[in-house]
Amino acid sequence: MRLLLINPNISDSVSALILAEAQRSAAPGTEIDVVTAPLGVAYIETRFEALIGAYATAQLAGEHHAGYDAVVVAAFGDPGLTALREVLPVPVTGLTEAALASAHLLGHRISVIAISQRIQAWYREIIEGYGFGSRLASIRALDRPLASIGGIQDAHAAALKALAERAVDEDGAEVIVLAGAPLAGLARSLHGQLPVPVVDGVSSAVRHAETLVALQPGRALHGSFAAPPAKPHQGLPAAIARLLHAGRR
Repeated sequence: MRLLLINPNISDSVSALILAEAQRSAAPGTEIDVVTAPLGVAYIETRFEALIGAYATAQLAGEHHAGYDAVVVAAFGDPGLTALREVLPVPVTGLTEAALASAHLLGHRISVIAISQRIQAWYREIIEGYGFGSRLASIRALDRPLASIGGIQDAHAAALKALAERAVDEDGAEVIVLAGAPLAGLARSLHGQLPVPVVDGVSSAVRHAETLVALQPGRALHGSFAAPPAKPHQGLPAAIARLLHAGRR
């Protein structure tokens, strides 16, 4: 099995964290490749940045998906995920969707631990869009400058753990989701240190992608996830244009 993980951000250091956790989590024999956005921002915090990340994700998916059994949008917030389901011939999942699916199996009240205050509004909208709004106990986030996006775990591990503890004690969280690719692997470091289950987006996405491939559910030929209808277009990168046409074959 071959999985393609797409980092919608430009940070190579975060791609390295994604790859390391994905390889630790994957079943024996699963091959993992990570590609990094050639354009965009260091990390996504806002709706507009997510729009840019979704475009970069579409371009990378169009360029690289051939030969892979599933695709993972490897950023919390899953920019472009549902749109890619319309055009890719293989299963697609993302860090938020997969982490929520894992958390759903572990408890009812879910708290998300994030890396910045600004990111909270966008995360809340995404979580509500997936139908988990009533299950969301809280979103707690760091409120400090981030000198290095790839070094957040090293610089702020204690603060992130304290946020998770407050989510349990004060918000009634029954499951903690560590949000975002920069926190990939932190759940392993915190194993046994928190009184509730802790979920990692990268490991969840890899395992759920493997399951979807094994289930062989087929792809949508009708309904809202069928391929987009044929229509004139212009000015699109070749990889994105190919995705528009490939879905209608």
